[in-house]
Amino acid sequence: MSGRVVIVGAGLSGLACALHLAGAGREVTILERGDRPGGLAGERVVDGWRFDTGPTVLTAPDILDRTFAAVGERTADRLTLRRLDPAYRGFFGDAGPLDVRADPEDMAEYLRAECGPGDAEGYRRYAAHVAELYRLQIDDFIDRNLDTPRDLVTANLFGLVARGGFGRLAPLVDRHFRDERLRRLFSFQSLYIGLAPRRALALYAVISYLDAIAGVWYPEGGIHQVPEALAAAAVGAGVRIHYGSEARAVELRGDRAVAVTTATGERHAAGDVVLATDEGAALRLLGRPRARRRFRHAPSCAVVQLGGVDVPAGLEHHNIFFGRAWDRTFDDIIGGGRVMRDPSLLVTNPGRTDPADAGTLYVLAPTPNLDDGPDWRSRGDAYTGELLAVLAKRGLPLDAGSVRTVTTPADWADAGYDSGTPFSLAHTFGQTGPFRPGTRVRGLANVVRCGAGVQPGVGVPMVLLSGGLAARRVLGRR
Repeated sequence: MSGRVVIVGAGLSGLACALHLAGAGREVTILERGDRPGGLAGERVVDGWRFDTGPTVLTAPDILDRTFAAVGERTADRLTLRRLDPAYRGFFGDAGPLDVRADPEDMAEYLRAECGPGDAEGYRRYAAHVAELYRLQIDDFIDRNLDTPRDLVTANLFGLVARGGFGRLAPLVDRHFRDERLRRLFSFQSLYIGLAPRRALALYAVISYLDAIAGVWYPEGGIHQVPEALAAAAVGAGVRIHYGSEARAVELRGDRAVAVTTATGERHAAGDVVLATDEGAALRLLGRPRARRRFRHAPSCAVVQLGGVDVPAGLEHHNIFFGRAWDRTFDDIIGGGRVMRDPSLLVTNPGRTDPADAGTLYVLAPTPNLDDGPDWRSRGDAYTGELLAVLAKRGLPLDAGSVRTVTTPADWADAGYDSGTPFSLAHTFGQTGPFRPGTRVRGLANVVRCGAGVQPGVGVPMVLLSGGLAARRVLGRR
């Protein structure tokens, strides 16, 4: 039997898994249907304008450091990371903008001047509280394979309970801040996990910690440079990556995988198989029907990318244009089946940090996914016009530019993302920790999964950790 590990997918989780396995001395082959690494964290070049096609926010560079360190490399040898300051600028109409500063002490003094001493001290308490929530969770509940609820019973669980981790996010934020602008800036991150702040568990304030307190970073050349660097490190460690190689099926004998076959008929013998894919693709490769349990997917998004734009003054790298509505906005896109009637929009301006990207903008609007929402096949262009009109009314008039592309939930579905969402499964209580699909594939002794749809969840740091968790399964380490 071959000792080789075959990984399907060269996205962030698949690459992270490959690095951990290669560092442990395993022979690794990656099959990637695209012509370059990255998966969701891809890149598009249109008429000379470069765009990231997936995430634009990078947090927790220490997790990236650990991933490179698996093969004896350093992030700094492969990437130039720049810390963004401010991490975000929030626009609130007549209430005026607020920044999220990179240094916590600087942020507290900034808030003292902008919002008053009460919110400045509230910020200090909040920052300390969520940093402690992160410390309690990272080793026992995030960077760990959780097979049963019994795995949750650790000393840190009691600390998490004592600090209100199983309460709700919105009340936690509200207790620390009186200014409504701050309440939004420190709770909008719940959209990343597919929940309204009033329904998300308070333990997910760790996303706010990573995002708005620990810091946001930007790799020179764009987020796509992260998978490019991981792939280069993997190849340097002996990993074979086959691009343009679409996996068609996992060949099984009893409860073991013995090979992966491709659309062109190639057969790659395997001692272990790692599926770095969404659930739907994994089931098709295994020849299995969809599971009886229907998982709930997070909302999706529409993304408009503009090139050749005369970028207005006053924009930082990441900008959020908040609407007046708040709770109703979440109701619209989570189960409501409609686009936001008063949208809050993320506008990313990478040229603020990297002059090579000057003249490009990225506008993201959260939307329902295809399970809940409208048919997007013919709606993309019209919705683009609506979003740009909203921004113009809020003080951000954008000229037509020379390039305009739009990605809708229908396009995400065409790219292979279940329910037309790049944000995978929502992080409801029943889809968190041991209740979320794990890295082990039930009934198969040597097939594991990794990615946003399994533990620990969504976001660049989490999918990197997921790759590490899958590698531990292969290596037999807890």
